[in-house]
Amino acid sequence: MIKQPDIVIIGSGIGGATVASALAGSGADILILEAGGHIEDRPENRDQRAIFQRGHFRPKEFWYETDGKSFNPGNYYNVGGNSKFFGAVMVRYRREDFAEMAHLEGVSPAWPFAYDELEPWYSRAEQLYQVRGALGQDPTEPVHSKDYAFPPVPDEPPIASVRGKLKQNGLHPYSLPLGIDIDRWLAKAKTPWDAHPNSFDGKMDAETAALTVALQHKNVRLQTGSRVTRLETAADGERIETVHYVKDGAGQTVSPKLVILSAGAVQSSVLLLRSANAMHPKGLANSSDQVGRNFMNHNSSAVLAISPFFKNTSIYQKTFGFNDYYLSDGEGGPPLGNVQLLGRISGPILKANLPLMPEWLLNQVSAHAIDFYAMSEDIPHPESRIMVDGERIVLQWVRTNWDAHLMLVKKLKKALRGAGFPIVLSRPFDKRTPSHQCGTVRMGNDPASAPLNVYCRAFDHPNLFVVDASCLPTSAAVNPALTVAAQALRVADHIVSKDLAA
Repeated sequence: MIKQPDIVIIGSGIGGATVASALAGSGADILILEAGGHIEDRPENRDQRAIFQRGHFRPKEFWYETDGKSFNPGNYYNVGGNSKFFGAVMVRYRREDFAEMAHLEGVSPAWPFAYDELEPWYSRAEQLYQVRGALGQDPTEPVHSKDYAFPPVPDEPPIASVRGKLKQNGLHPYSLPLGIDIDRWLAKAKTPWDAHPNSFDGKMDAETAALTVALQHKNVRLQTGSRVTRLETAADGERIETVHYVKDGAGQTVSPKLVILSAGAVQSSVLLLRSANAMHPKGLANSSDQVGRNFMNHNSSAVLAISPFFKNTSIYQKTFGFNDYYLSDGEGGPPLGNVQLLGRISGPILKANLPLMPEWLLNQVSAHAIDFYAMSEDIPHPESRIMVDGERIVLQWVRTNWDAHLMLVKKLKKALRGAGFPIVLSRPFDKRTPSHQCGTVRMGNDPASAPLNVYCRAFDHPNLFVVDASCLPTSAAVNPALTVAAQALRVADHIVSKDLAA
């Protein structure tokens, strides 16, 4: 009889890879099932026309809106998940994000535990992802029990000059905490890393930082090209008994003691919904009817500041941000959100959205521009949800707090004009661009209103954990990767002490 693994982890993104790295030393036999494959070291990895104009890496799939219209999502299926393309900003939620927060258009609920509970795990996650940063620059920064192990990625000269002007005008720009070895990255090619795929080139993504640690242990196996299609419960409807997946066109099964679902906010909820059975007609882990609900995607805009007197010779650019409008609008009003630099936007990148414009002209614009990213919280809403219709994934995104985001963009434009940029343009991101998707299988203290407990264990199934961005009760207004990693480490510690020790 084939020996079954103790633990199956579904997905190798930030959640799955991080929990695997923490469980690897337990001695448990761990199998990681990943639908995609490895990002190969190819010329397209640094070819901006291939990435942004031709969509070389975009998935060949379509999701649907409730009216039946289809769209091509920007979610990636590969070892390391979306983190292979992320901007590597590894920032903590603010302390206030864990408490109830009143916004312009509603209330963001409190987490089931406070910041202090997650703080030690934030520090461990920063070490695992080799985060570069500096404390003491951002007034909203919560307490850290440990300093960063590495100094911040340095500003390039034109970026340093803009940081200085914003600081002179009363703002508090701070060095973004980044999981990037900039020397290694630039040694391969002189490009930004934001939205560029990583093949062990210096970006600390889920594969390079966490999965590599896990796979050093002989008890951990990674199986690529293995798309999980259904979870099957035991006859009593409680424990997950069988994981069904497809590899090389053939159906396969595996029966572990524990299942850790880490397929992302969309795909984790889709799998639970598609696994409905007679005892769980609404889907697994869904007695609360909350699976798929409370989908969040940050309200985000790209903001381009242009001046004929500014020459941007930077390569990567993405080194600072500011939170002066994070907890309020700066004038006693509601919270607005976070501002940070985008990776350097070139003519080929601009042409992806302006196909009729000649690239040489867009290169001229880019040479005199600096690019920012404005991000505001999307408040959880029960009708903002992921649904399934047969094989179709249906996304009903109910945007919340958009007016506050427009206020943030307006504030940012004013600040940039004050820093010497007479022309400031903005463009919002839509559903085709995953802007930190989260929610859909949230944590909570009450099984009537949340699918998961505070350790991401499903209330309905004692051997099922969901450890990815879907567990987050709120989106806050900062990048969620470090928070997902910190919670994954916390959950792994709980599994080792409670489940594997039993």
